[in-house]
Amino acid sequence: MATTKEHWPHFPFIPYPPSKAGYWSPVTSTLNWCEEDYYATPYSAEIVNSLTNLLFLWLGIKGILNIRKHGHDSVFQVAFAGYLLVGLGSFLFHSTLKCNGIDPMQLVDELSMIYTTCLMCYASFSYSRSTPTRVFLALALAGLAVFITLYYHYLQDPVFHQNAYALLTTVVVLRSMYTMEVALRPKWRKSREEDRLAREKKGLPVLSKERQEYENQRDIKTLKTMWFMVVFGLSMFLGGFGIWFLDNQFCGTIRQWRQTIGLPWGIFLEGHGWWHLMTGFGAYLYLIWGIWLRHILNERQDEYMLSWPHVWSFPEIVRAPIKKNL
Repeated sequence: MATTKEHWPHFPFIPYPPSKAGYWSPVTSTLNWCEEDYYATPYSAEIVNSLTNLLFLWLGIKGILNIRKHGHDSVFQVAFAGYLLVGLGSFLFHSTLKCNGIDPMQLVDELSMIYTTCLMCYASFSYSRSTPTRVFLALALAGLAVFITLYYHYLQDPVFHQNAYALLTTVVVLRSMYTMEVALRPKWRKSREEDRLAREKKGLPVLSKERQEYENQRDIKTLKTMWFMVVFGLSMFLGGFGIWFLDNQFCGTIRQWRQTIGLPWGIFLEGHGWWHLMTGFGAYLYLIWGIWLRHILNERQDEYMLSWPHVWSFPEIVRAPIKKNL
């Protein structure tokens, strides 16, 4: 490590221990990421890739508790349980890297992402539909999840999983973006104006002009915040994917850099760990966005609000203070 001292004299560091056999050896998984194996502890094959999944576990529990406390739709509690399962499966997979073929923990990690996305797809497309339509959609998505599970197990090709997940996520996000625009942007709400005129003709109560103006301003403000959440969440996903891609393509070079700068600085060059942190936050942000959108669709927007003090904090949807009606 003399070279390290010459090039980085102002950095206190610990030389990287060599990779070695560990408690779960040998590594038999179809995937082995760029992090050196068992260099920190014999009980975790990839220590950084394992510990970064604790974000999923913490945010999953945080989301479930938030739903129970504030009375959000129960479908999101199931979604957060799936989110938590993704983190648990990934933690166990990166800790062991075990099994011939595809690791069962790898399947839990990756297929939980599919199941959670299918659940969000159901939440997005089933809203305000008839019972037969909701039953058909549930059966169709369950069948799709079973097909992806069986076909992935047959192929044992992670590229199939990645493509399936990307396609499902794109469909769900685009549908939710469309629903958000139609529900909130005043110019797309002609049906509400038509409904107001129809109610006037029937002698039924309608919104005052003051109330309508208040709702329009409120919804535009909400829409701007929700679009920020969308852009920020997608940026986290795409940024995490970019780091993950570079980590795969230039693994040899990155390992040399880590050996040069030593510990703890080398931890910041663990690209797959950054992928976990960035996609974990991006997925959490999407679930919070979905909860807020559901309250808007239920016309309970004044009852709930977004609590997000800082962009680096973790947002929540909470009950709003009671306001006097206009």
